[in-house]
Amino acid sequence: MSALLQVESVGKRFGGFVALESIDLEVREGERLGLIGPNGSGKSTLVNCICGTLQNETGKVTFAGHPLDGLAAHERTRRGVARSFQLPRPFSSLSLVENVRIPILYTVNARKTGHIAHAAIDRRCRDLLGEVGLLAKADHLPRDLTQIEMRKLELARAMAAEPRLLIADEVMAGLSHAEVDEIIALLIRVNGQGVTVIMIEHIMRAVMEVSQRLAVLVAGRKIADGDPKEVVRNPEVVRAYLGE
Repeated sequence: MSALLQVESVGKRFGGFVALESIDLEVREGERLGLIGPNGSGKSTLVNCICGTLQNETGKVTFAGHPLDGLAAHERTRRGVARSFQLPRPFSSLSLVENVRIPILYTVNARKTGHIAHAAIDRRCRDLLGEVGLLAKADHLPRDLTQIEMRKLELARAMAAEPRLLIADEVMAGLSHAEVDEIIALLIRVNGQGVTVIMIEHIMRAVMEVSQRLAVLVAGRKIADGDPKEVVRNPEVVRAYLGE
């Protein structure tokens, strides 16, 4: 597998606080990478620097061989980087189909020389909702969804952009054991369709089941990166989670 995403010596400060310190990370095409760390470790800051919500002050981010630094978030999405958010915020006045249609119009359409026909977009929206188990509620409003269904809608909206890289940010938080299993299966299925996945998660059962490789951040530094079973036995990782 070749490198799809390269993060080289990325640093980010907020005033005098160092949020990220010279982070190096490589994600290979088709890989499932787990990104873990205690609260405040810099995971969200790193993701925001990759996705363009924040701009890193040092280092560089490269995707599919092209630099992302200086590009806005929507420009990075159009290049194939999509994310789901920990707290879903769908358009509350739009149906599920309409929520999924928006990223298609503003990302996939923007990549093509001609516009996609309305009927084709509608079929694609319903196909995506079907893939996450929401087709029966396609014409409902988000207020009709359960918590896990909201997470599935968030993933469908991210996948509507036809990404090469999907960053799933704590999509399992607050879900039951069975619901976690549903999201695990969904992420593995998405990866099987050729989408590279970075998963940020605190539920270690899910992390170990999904991740082919595991990277750990603590206090803005990467302290481990490798085989998940070896990483979780790393003494520095154990200390970060359990203390001395």
